[in-house]
Amino acid sequence: MTERKNEAVKLDRRTVLAGISAGVAAGGGAAFAQQSPVATKEKGPPVWLNVDQKELDDAYDQSKYAPNLQQIVKRYESNSNAMRARLGEPKRFNYGATAIERLEVYSTKRPNAPIHIHIHGGAWRQRPATEYGFPAEMLMNAGAHYVVPDFISVDETNGDLMPMAEHVRRAIAWTVRNAQSFGGDAERVYLSGFSSGAHLAGVALLTPWRADFELPDNVIKGAVLSSGMYDLKPVRLSARSKYVRFTDEIEERLSTQRHLARINTPLVLAHGTYETPEFQRQTRDFAAALKAADKPVQYFVNENYNHFEMMETFANPYGLLGRAVLDQMQLRST
Repeated sequence: MTERKNEAVKLDRRTVLAGISAGVAAGGGAAFAQQSPVATKEKGPPVWLNVDQKELDDAYDQSKYAPNLQQIVKRYESNSNAMRARLGEPKRFNYGATAIERLEVYSTKRPNAPIHIHIHGGAWRQRPATEYGFPAEMLMNAGAHYVVPDFISVDETNGDLMPMAEHVRRAIAWTVRNAQSFGGDAERVYLSGFSSGAHLAGVALLTPWRADFELPDNVIKGAVLSSGMYDLKPVRLSARSKYVRFTDEIEERLSTQRHLARINTPLVLAHGTYETPEFQRQTRDFAAALKAADKPVQYFVNENYNHFEMMETFANPYGLLGRAVLDQMQLRST
């Protein structure tokens, strides 16, 4: 646990300072001080905290708060392509029986190197893993392997999130078991997730690895989760329920914040100040719950970044997520 318990975390030009925000234990309603960008003529009845249906729907639709969405996600792809042009194509492996169960491994030249697995976002509706290759160069230069799995989309499961969570768990297990095949150290495996990928990565942290996969229960040595969802109740009340088939069981099993006793992995949680109020609140409340449960957690706030811009900081050793990942893995980019 970081010792800066009462100091808000800030990001300067080169250094991420660790800490716990002074407002980490504040009530969720304060998150909605940032109003929905789409004005309504008349506020409807509250459906979650102090917000009406339209405000809640907007709060789970990042496009309402990030007008440069399309520009940024195109950069994910072009920067990934440029990185592969410099360094070459990744190794590609199947971790399961279906065609989508594939992962990309960007290998460092350092022998027996640590492994970083990234679970990418896309509102559970997915973008291909190949578009999330751009952080590989930073990690490879620092002496780590970078692994990005593909997994099934909720649109392909008739709205069921469980197969997605299972694919992520299987991808992690395959990576650990096959680490030696690409020069990786199975004793130094780290995880990150962004947006809906942060949700799925958080769920993966609840896995009883020994019972389910015959792997050590502490197989994941640390995780960096950015801009995610950790309790599905408000998500279920939002417009996302139009394409996700929520049930009481899904809500309970896949709400990481409700299973704190099963989390022992050191966590870094982060969000940007230009993200939607719900994504900010979700991260803040999860950090507060972990802190109250005496779990190892750091909470970072990135000033003046929106949701999609946060992911870009992962590729920069001086960006918030890049610095957090390298610090957690005790690596330094060259």
